[in-house]
Amino acid sequence: MKGSVYKKDGKWAYRFDLGPDPLTGRRRRASKAGFATRREAATAMRQAIAAYEKGHHVQPSRRSVEEYLNEWHTAVRPTLARTTWTKYRNYKDAYVIPVIGQTALQELTPVRLNLLYVHLLDEGRVHRRKDQPPGLAASSVAAVHRMLHRALRDAVKWDYLVRNPAEDANPPKVRRIRHQVWSPEQLRAFVTHVREDRLSALYLLVITTGLRRGQLVGVRRADVDLDAGTITPRIPRVVVDGKAEDSDPKTDNADRTLALDPVTVEALREHIKRWEEDRTQFGHDTDLLFCWPDGSHIHPDTITDWFQKHARAAGLPVIRLHDVRHSYATAALKSGVHPKVVSERLGHADVAFTLKTYSHVIPGMDRTAADQIAKVIFGDPGTPENEHGHESGHAAPSTPLTEEEGEG
Repeated sequence: MKGSVYKKDGKWAYRFDLGPDPLTGRRRRASKAGFATRREAATAMRQAIAAYEKGHHVQPSRRSVEEYLNEWHTAVRPTLARTTWTKYRNYKDAYVIPVIGQTALQELTPVRLNLLYVHLLDEGRVHRRKDQPPGLAASSVAAVHRMLHRALRDAVKWDYLVRNPAEDANPPKVRRIRHQVWSPEQLRAFVTHVREDRLSALYLLVITTGLRRGQLVGVRRADVDLDAGTITPRIPRVVVDGKAEDSDPKTDNADRTLALDPVTVEALREHIKRWEEDRTQFGHDTDLLFCWPDGSHIHPDTITDWFQKHARAAGLPVIRLHDVRHSYATAALKSGVHPKVVSERLGHADVAFTLKTYSHVIPGMDRTAADQIAKVIFGDPGTPENEHGHESGHAAPSTPLTEEEGEG
């Protein structure tokens, strides 16, 4: 493939043939002007020809970051969950376009993105309360980076860019925060406190199953099988632009069937009985189990507010409703439930994610496992046989574990 270099408006330019258009058969050319010297134009032309031949040619364009992000956001809507699509819209409108929106897309560099991230960390907060710093949290800036990485990856696919500048950008590191959880005693205290509350069955569900908030408020009557003692939350409800609406499950196995304990089943039985009475009295036909007596939907944020008021009234640490899910997982792992089972009940994509998320629980589990294995091999240190240094004719270890040593 050959091209030519020529002078244009006092500068140097290049052009080369791309071959006929596959649809119209018309001749196509790539060109670019504005080079200071003939050598610069010739070098740029060779690079452009090489890129084209490798399938990475992009037409020179002055399309701005703002224009591209708006186009991209509209184009990817069918492929994204409603909540994700809304978050991306907020990220681009609040944090990206006001800062680098007028930058030409093809002039966007990793350094430019790094400077954007520094700006957001220092003074990126749009709606700031008195007690808040001017900058965004590192986790928020990292979320903006993930959105840009995806958007610019698509720009490469669509032949708008030769490469993705976000690949070599450096988003801030996000420190892993250990979730604040309640102990089993605190969970029990909360259950006692809300026993007479209208939504006590909902609170029991999150405590004994670890369901997400969207799943809790989206539970339908058909999701609960009282005879089998199971629940299958199929359609979660999420908040989009302040309004609650039905959504798709968060993961492929999020709509799994979960076994329920007898206490939770009985609480649900009582709740459904009252729910059916309300349907008769008010004549509503909603299938949502957790609703107002007249069938009106309860906003998920309202559930959270009520939960935290109950926690405060019960004298417990005020945590997020989602942290009850973490409390459930921590308690389950510490009690010896296999991580694979805990992972499946939580609806995680795989057990590796569960173990990574609850890695702080592993040291205690490791000590318990060591003690249990030792008992299998050496026998229980408290048995008469071990007190005499042998069991079933086998020698006991010279320094057997004591009960106190085994508790770690």
